[in-house]
Amino acid sequence: MSPGLSVVVPVYRGGRTIEELRRQIATAMADLAVDWELVFVDDASPDGSWKIIEAMSTEDARVRGIQMSRNYGQHAALLAGIRAARFDVTITMDDDLQHRPDQIAVLLAALDDDTDLVYGQPEIEEHAPWRNVTSRLAKWVLATTIGAEQARETSAFRAFRTALREGWRRVSDPFVSIDVLLSWTTTHHCAVTVVMDERSVGTSNYTFRKLVLHMINMLTGYSTRPLRAVTWLGFLASAFGFAVLLYVIIQYLVSDSSVPGFAFIASLVALLGGMQLFGLGMIGEYLGRVHVRSMDRPTYMVRRTTTETPRT
Repeated sequence: MSPGLSVVVPVYRGGRTIEELRRQIATAMADLAVDWELVFVDDASPDGSWKIIEAMSTEDARVRGIQMSRNYGQHAALLAGIRAARFDVTITMDDDLQHRPDQIAVLLAALDDDTDLVYGQPEIEEHAPWRNVTSRLAKWVLATTIGAEQARETSAFRAFRTALREGWRRVSDPFVSIDVLLSWTTTHHCAVTVVMDERSVGTSNYTFRKLVLHMINMLTGYSTRPLRAVTWLGFLASAFGFAVLLYVIIQYLVSDSSVPGFAFIASLVALLGGMQLFGLGMIGEYLGRVHVRSMDRPTYMVRRTTTETPRT
């Protein structure tokens, strides 16, 4: 693998920003004086982004494009780009110009001999309040999978040694998470503070629903803690039911009468029934994922690249 930088950018509805992003990256790379490439991964964007990527790759041989056959999501697109990287250090960043290319130097300065992975974190979150809350919740969920320290540091603006991908070369999971995969291959990571710009074009493609689904994918796709939680929930429910039984027996012995109240019994049945359904639902979620994975559904499929002739 040659020394240099591979900048991987997943693209979805980025037609209005990627040309400016290419220009800023070229300027930043000139200041760093390193060999580099820019890999745009078009995640089946409907706004004509692929045509722009093709035109840029024709003008500049350092720009490469990968077009997905359908929309697979940001992390699958990142995985495709990382696997295509040609240089020994990979940078990942978004296409919305919030991640500033001139801050790549800050990431590289922290990527020393004792560090394999560097995250760039903003001083101030520039997202909407609801997005900041869900982002923190997502990091809490991620902490159950990769550890609290690394989860606190995660960001879409990353620099890491490309060789880390060898640890997950055979991954073909439709519920992929790049941060989880990186946690499999290194514990030598850190975070640095970087300057980020506000989004000036368009709106985030991450809706509340997509963020929630991503959290569920991380939690049930790479961790068994929800199943352990169901076990503890069953234990607590059993203990509660036993305590209620003791209360009924003692009440009967002391007052020589049964515990009155249909509402009390109905509430108890509803509580225990709800716990059982929750446990069955969680187990069903895991079984469903086993079923999906058994079908060998690919993480992604590349439709074409700028270095090959389109299929007809």
